[in-house]
Amino acid sequence: MKIPLHITFLNIPPSDAIEAEIRKRAEKLDHFSEHVMHCHVTVDAAGKHHTQGRMFEVHIDLTVPQTEIAISHVHQHENVFIVIRDAFDAAVRKLQDYVREQRGDVKTHEVPLHGRVTKLFEDGYGFIETADGREFYFHRDNLVYPDFNAVAVGTDVQFLEQGGAGEGLQAKRVTAGHHHISG
Repeated sequence: MKIPLHITFLNIPPSDAIEAEIRKRAEKLDHFSEHVMHCHVTVDAAGKHHTQGRMFEVHIDLTVPQTEIAISHVHQHENVFIVIRDAFDAAVRKLQDYVREQRGDVKTHEVPLHGRVTKLFEDGYGFIETADGREFYFHRDNLVYPDFNAVAVGTDVQFLEQGGAGEGLQAKRVTAGHHHISG
């Protein structure tokens, strides 16, 4: 880390054992990203639980280029070391997500296309036309909702484009319902 680790104890006296555990786990964050500039960990004794003893919370604030990663209220537990473990596990997951995003490895969700059923065949397939005039083939197995027999020519649908092996445009995960068709 470029900036030293900062540990704050709230409603609990400082503890060498807790501080050592936090330092050990914070050092591991550098294995996931060399760009962690600051790490502030707050350990809080959140009060007494009516059936158990003292409950602890751990908050972690990481500063990395262009953003901050905050782990807050991971969960309360009476064993502070369990809460520290869980908070740092969550911080590692968020830091890994950040690193993947910075590398461009983040999955993008496919944006559904909209169209109208223009042709249906008894053999269990049909065609959808989009507002821009493209025509997509679909098979009854690609229809999510409703059943193929409930779809008619003119039905508005939403679907995902599927790459066809030289067979033209194909639709997958076709659904009919209340979809806005533009054009």
